[in-house]
Amino acid sequence: MDSYTSFAQVYDLFMDNVPYEEWCEYIRDILHQYGIEDGLMLDLGCGTGKMCRIMSQYGYDLIGIDNSIEMLDIARKQNDAGILYLNQDMREFELYGTVRAVYCACDSVNYILSEEELTSVFKLVNNYLDPRGLFVFDFNPEYKYRELLAENTFAENREDGSFIWENYYDEEEEINEYDLTLFIKDDHGKFERFGETHFQKSYTLEAMRRLIEAAGMEYVAAYDAYTFDPVREDSERITIIAREKKVYGKVYKEI
Repeated sequence: MDSYTSFAQVYDLFMDNVPYEEWCEYIRDILHQYGIEDGLMLDLGCGTGKMCRIMSQYGYDLIGIDNSIEMLDIARKQNDAGILYLNQDMREFELYGTVRAVYCACDSVNYILSEEELTSVFKLVNNYLDPRGLFVFDFNPEYKYRELLAENTFAENREDGSFIWENYYDEEEEINEYDLTLFIKDDHGKFERFGETHFQKSYTLEAMRRLIEAAGMEYVAAYDAYTFDPVREDSERITIIAREKKVYGKVYKEI
């Protein structure tokens, strides 16, 4: 089934524990370190646009791309900042020109299920970055899938909705399957049941660095997510900073 269809209706409800403001402040601080204090930037996998709206308050012009029409419908209804939202697959996204920076949060890159396709995403990012433009993204490493999610079930009950989240991690394929069962209150106060299945692939930090460099970008740094602390063996999320490397005649090596 398609991801983020029914879930889009309650995504912000159940993700209210995500520190979006802190994440955006962190990304802004990194951009400032590299002299990017204004201009156009891309939120890749923007979802309902929360981070787009926060980043726009820092003085940036935003483009948000997401593969879920339902998520973008919610984003567009809250679009006081004039953000351009595009319904595109990140594996083949197109822009009208280059941007000063790209960021991709909430482990969106883990939805890309092969190294070949992820390299294609990184190549597109590199193509659309201004000279020396910055790419900041996070991802879930294998530790999180193997030790924290695998074969575990999580559930949450709210007044307007509930979910059951079942996980199955295939160590050989390095794929985590999320089976989501959602109970969403309708306009009449009755709950409807919906189901979605999501898949994510685990990547090692070494693989990420290799794919970034194969895409023609410069690998800059990696940290325990949204800090400046070194990556640990038990890091649950990792932030990577990469940079546009080749200004003209970009030539990519094969992975």
